[in-house]
Amino acid sequence: MDVKLNTIRLVWVLSLAGEILNNAVSFAVFCVLDFVDFILCFVYKVIDFWIESQWKPCYCSFAKQHIIEGENILVSEECESKTVCLTSTKLQLEDISDTLYSRPSIVAQLSKFIVNDLNKAKKTTVTSTFTIDSTIVEMLRGNVVPRWSDCGCKICNSWTSSSKDTLFVKAEGPKDKAREDVLFWTETLFPNFSTTVKSTYRLLAVDILGFGRSPKPTELLYTLREHVEMIEKSVLEAYQVKSFHIVAHSLGCILALAIAVKQPGSIKSLTLLAPPYFPVPKGEPATQYIMRRIAPRRVWPVMAFGASIACWYEHISRTFCLVICKNHRFWEFITKFITRNRIRTYLLESFCCHTHNSGWHTFHNIICGTAGKLDSYLDTVCNQLKCEVAIFHGGDDKVIPVECSYNVQRRIPRAQVKVVENKDHITIVVGRQMAFAKELEKIWKRSKCD
Repeated sequence: MDVKLNTIRLVWVLSLAGEILNNAVSFAVFCVLDFVDFILCFVYKVIDFWIESQWKPCYCSFAKQHIIEGENILVSEECESKTVCLTSTKLQLEDISDTLYSRPSIVAQLSKFIVNDLNKAKKTTVTSTFTIDSTIVEMLRGNVVPRWSDCGCKICNSWTSSSKDTLFVKAEGPKDKAREDVLFWTETLFPNFSTTVKSTYRLLAVDILGFGRSPKPTELLYTLREHVEMIEKSVLEAYQVKSFHIVAHSLGCILALAIAVKQPGSIKSLTLLAPPYFPVPKGEPATQYIMRRIAPRRVWPVMAFGASIACWYEHISRTFCLVICKNHRFWEFITKFITRNRIRTYLLESFCCHTHNSGWHTFHNIICGTAGKLDSYLDTVCNQLKCEVAIFHGGDDKVIPVECSYNVQRRIPRAQVKVVENKDHITIVVGRQMAFAKELEKIWKRSKCD
């Protein structure tokens, strides 16, 4: 008994020591990254001006105060004011996440916590004004140019040389007499379905706006509204889809829920893999809370470190896109060479084929910006949709914790959650395509009998 108790104590001490070490190292590393991102801001401004004769304002620029009146925005800064008209754009301000331009450095955040504690002790309140970053104003004015740091290959820019402004959709199955349609965000599973499914279901895999082989417009802010409207236009309308199943992974789960809310009578089944749903505590700013949960600014685990780089640092993440996305053909060649072309995963294309503009805005405006909407979306699915809801999650997922799937189940009690042990955020699909395809076939068969 004493040996077991001592072992438990030792594990607890080691765990605590590891957490303290992780926090200390993380604080030092992210302080350095704050400084690096600050320097890169000026570096990119100089390079942009040298190459393009102008620079695009970034989200670390000083925020400007705005007054919204009718369809115009009055921009005020240092006794100067100008009016920006909104009539030329469908963008609505509530679609924009404040995490785009409100990302305090780790030192500033620590100072804020101290100040808040002092204010609570003094029983004072802190008021804030509604501000919109200058970058958004420039976006609304249409002052947007293609980036030299983006990829210029045929795959990434084919849509610019044609009149086609719809998403890339890979369709397989019978063209005329398909019994049912299935909407995916990737075609990874297509080769693994049975002959019966391939002959009776029309499988539609879409590359979302700004990723893969789909258009990557520079003038968009990649809001939820823009993503959903493009999916409706490119898939539901173009293929005359009346009722369909949805299979979505990670960020795609948010898009799937938004589509289900708009098309409640058309959904036959809803399958979500690793849905990023974190209930927001009362009184917490929803967008900022989700950003801290998804990207906690920790060096360990590695996936959390990567998410933190992508979320918190605009210019470091642009450097990543410059190295990886601009040269995606090289990295695809290396991957195929190492694996001897044995692995064909379309997740790699989504990871590499995007622009900094599309990746940065999609992350903030979809994952963070929808934080205050997901509760109502899930309640709509629970109360208005009668379809089966299945949720899959990797037991070793370090990006989206398993608790997120159980959070969804609490809002939708009929949802079935399956945790796949020893699988993470990627291997929940990759490496088990055949098994997952069979699970999907069972779900679709059950929905047909209902």
